[in-house]
Amino acid sequence: MFTDSVELTVSSGKGGQGCVAFRREKFVLNGGPNGGDGGKGGDIWFKCDNNTHTLSHFQRKMHIKADNGKPGEGSNCTGKSGAKKVIIVPPGTQIVDVDSGEVLFDMLKDGQVEKFLQGGKGGLGNTHFKSPTNQRPTYAQPGEKGETRAIKLDLKLIADVGLVGFPNVGKSTLISTVSNARPEIANYEFTTLTPKLGQVNIGDFESFVMADIPGIIGGAHEGKGLGIKFLRHIERTKTLLYMIDLASYRDLKEQIEVLKNEIASFSDKLADSKYAIALTRVDIVPKEDIQKLVGEFLELLGLEPSSTNEFNFDADMPFFVQESADETLGYDKTKPYLVAPISSVVSKNIEPLKYALFNLVQSDRK
Repeated sequence: MFTDSVELTVSSGKGGQGCVAFRREKFVLNGGPNGGDGGKGGDIWFKCDNNTHTLSHFQRKMHIKADNGKPGEGSNCTGKSGAKKVIIVPPGTQIVDVDSGEVLFDMLKDGQVEKFLQGGKGGLGNTHFKSPTNQRPTYAQPGEKGETRAIKLDLKLIADVGLVGFPNVGKSTLISTVSNARPEIANYEFTTLTPKLGQVNIGDFESFVMADIPGIIGGAHEGKGLGIKFLRHIERTKTLLYMIDLASYRDLKEQIEVLKNEIASFSDKLADSKYAIALTRVDIVPKEDIQKLVGEFLELLGLEPSSTNEFNFDADMPFFVQESADETLGYDKTKPYLVAPISSVVSKNIEPLKYALFNLVQSDRK
């Protein structure tokens, strides 16, 4: 089960009780107090782990507690400290305070650890309270209470490129073709019910991560469909790939306008992302219709078809690619970096698309 949001109560451990004890030993007169201190309560830590991909393991854990410290003992023996509790979360998890809504930690990198709650101090034993005027103290400190916080864990997947499109537009087919992701693929809408990540390899030493989310429909920001619920998972991406279906009953203009409107309604930051457009399912559209549809779409966007490019898109079909993904060299962020007809089923323009997206991703990594 994929779970991307849970609410928890977490508590650090209570400190152990200090001990009241007196030295009782043959030939030792007036041995005096020797009660040891209580042990420290356990801390609460968070750790980011790449081997965890969902928050589903928290579903039945509504209250997570660290161990309490053990009481002190005689002979000035300090009680054992409570074991710390390490909470494992997947990369991209935000720890949010339920009451204030403040993001306390953003767990992004594998191995990242953050101390969240301090365990209570152990109480002092009665040996600390002896004095010339009080040589037989009969009291010790109780341990300090631990801290308790109500938190929410929000998972936002980390990807370089986010796929955005209507249901059944070919997003799952594309990510399964170019990456190691294996989502369910079927010829009906909302096949994708949960976000999927895939690593797209470019040669032996370079790669980028692509995220597929459930399809978006008009009115999604008002709660219709599934896509808006999962848009948080592409909120961190700096590059969006809008997938427009050439064979859909929906007009191409309608598709891009609805998708952009839903993205803007969800997040101004996401709407300002760099983007590219893939026109899908060219394998089932007659070639002359492709020429007409793509040409009209480029004209609608105010773009002229490109004649040459470094990525080797099929020259028999109209396409558009900006000359450089580096803004300092003239990349215009207000326009799509590329508009290209593709087919994941017959691998039409898939390799050029991979390299063009990688070029765009690289501009953010520099």
